[in-house]
Amino acid sequence: MVEVIGVRFRTTSKIYHFNPEGVQYIQGQFVIVETPKGIECGEVVIENRDMEMKKEGVLLKKIIRLATDEDHLVIKENKDKEKEAFFICKHKIIKHELNMKLIDVEYTFDRNKLLFYFTSDERVDFRDLVKDLASIFKTRIELRQIGVRDETKMCGGIGICGRGLCCNTFLTDFAPVSIKMAKDQNLSLNPIKISGICGRLMCCLKYEEDCYIEIRDKLPEVGESVFTPDGKGEVLAVNVLREQIKVAVKKKDSDEKEAVLYSSEQIKLIRKGKKKCNHGCNSNCKSNCHTNCPKKEGNSNDAKH
Repeated sequence: MVEVIGVRFRTTSKIYHFNPEGVQYIQGQFVIVETPKGIECGEVVIENRDMEMKKEGVLLKKIIRLATDEDHLVIKENKDKEKEAFFICKHKIIKHELNMKLIDVEYTFDRNKLLFYFTSDERVDFRDLVKDLASIFKTRIELRQIGVRDETKMCGGIGICGRGLCCNTFLTDFAPVSIKMAKDQNLSLNPIKISGICGRLMCCLKYEEDCYIEIRDKLPEVGESVFTPDGKGEVLAVNVLREQIKVAVKKKDSDEKEAVLYSSEQIKLIRKGKKKCNHGCNSNCKSNCHTNCPKKEGNSNDAKH
């Protein structure tokens, strides 16, 4: 077990762990630390606690010191200089006729490095641009190409729900999102309705996916046969969230069928999962049992079930 504290450098950035060396830090304090990018100022979001390291022999960086009032003034000056660098870089991009969109500019705390974040649909040769920027700012220049999701995370905005974008307010990582999640939740597959500002599938499709999977496992599929209080019927539709099943059942004293809505507690599945073998096998067979079953005449004895 190693004593660590968690430090965050941006509102929605990842939390990085540092060695407090026995000093007690309070959540909300700002500290000066050394990072791969250089000297940075971050906010303590996780107070001192013991944590088991996944990899042995990993040495955590130490806290240099608490941030002072002078340090906060430096941070404010850096913010002003970043705005100035943004417009200068944008002008240089136009001058060099580069197909790239500048998104953000970031100074390290000690101004030892200046980072420019941009997006582009193609590979960009920005060597001449870097030379121009280095001659102007007299510091190390780094250009980083980011994706459209990272662009939206940095810029922020309002989602279709009317609230601030998740990626810009609390999400630290992008979870994989697939069109299957929209299908499982019976959402419209219209790209306009299920896509976020970034043009990719909305991150919030992932939030309820586990709940839908858990409930759907307990419910029958459309087309399955079930027992209801009104007799045997066939499933027409399933409402996962309400756990309701619409079943086609025969009317009393008539051969006609009607659609009736039942709760999940009112129905009983006739067949759940794999089909039962009709040839007297001891285990459940696959749906193509009639062709693979070893007890059917003409099939080999080593057929698998």
